[in-house]
Amino acid sequence: MRLTILGSGTSFGVPVIACECHVCTSTDARDHRTRVAAVIETDAGKRLLIDTPPELRLQLVRTRIDTVDAVLYTHDHADHIHGIDDLRAITVRRGALPVYGPVETLDRLVERFGYIFDPRVVPPPETAKPLLTAHPVDAGQEVTVAGEVVLPLELDHGGTRVFGYRVGDMAYLTDVKSIPQDTRTLLEGVRVLVVNALLEWSHPTHLSIDEAVEFALEIGAERTLLTHLTHKFSYTELATRLPQGVEPAYDGLSVVF
Repeated sequence: MRLTILGSGTSFGVPVIACECHVCTSTDARDHRTRVAAVIETDAGKRLLIDTPPELRLQLVRTRIDTVDAVLYTHDHADHIHGIDDLRAITVRRGALPVYGPVETLDRLVERFGYIFDPRVVPPPETAKPLLTAHPVDAGQEVTVAGEVVLPLELDHGGTRVFGYRVGDMAYLTDVKSIPQDTRTLLEGVRVLVVNALLEWSHPTHLSIDEAVEFALEIGAERTLLTHLTHKFSYTELATRLPQGVEPAYDGLSVVF
């Protein structure tokens, strides 16, 4: 299987609007960070998209991903869902697309994007809306998605419940402040770990860099990718300070697992 990082930035993205810092003006493509998302490509040729950030269209075009077979939502914050309408380009060609996530996340999607989920809303001729079907999943309970076994993982986002996902020996955890012990147990044997790392100092809703590294070393994954990165440090600056086996993610990074 293959994991492709579509976006590795915070809710502000990098470059940040009106910022002239050395990272926002960097010519290193790895310092240009769109909002977080990823795609898992299975051995059977299916694609599982994690979240629909505002830059989703640009991310899929850049990585030449022309279709997906399901969407896994982590939570309903704007930087994770506001590209949902870009799924139109996929569903007009393939038909209805299943979306999975915590029940409260899917309920809020229905509230905020009623035109998508309300069957009474019929687009005028020559227009379209995303055709999505919502499927709530439970933390710790495996579910088969596009033929692949997916394990939803419960995480704490500073008082908000979010889901991470384990597929095979890869786990994707973003917008995490703390990891319950039950979830840590479910992460045993993970070889590729993606986890958020926000700032140098402690933050109320995200792991700091040091906290993320400590967690990664505790899990013992062979390769850990830090995502949800700010403009406070460049790719090179962060990479040089991390221990072996831990590295910054960047948009377009592809990993086989």
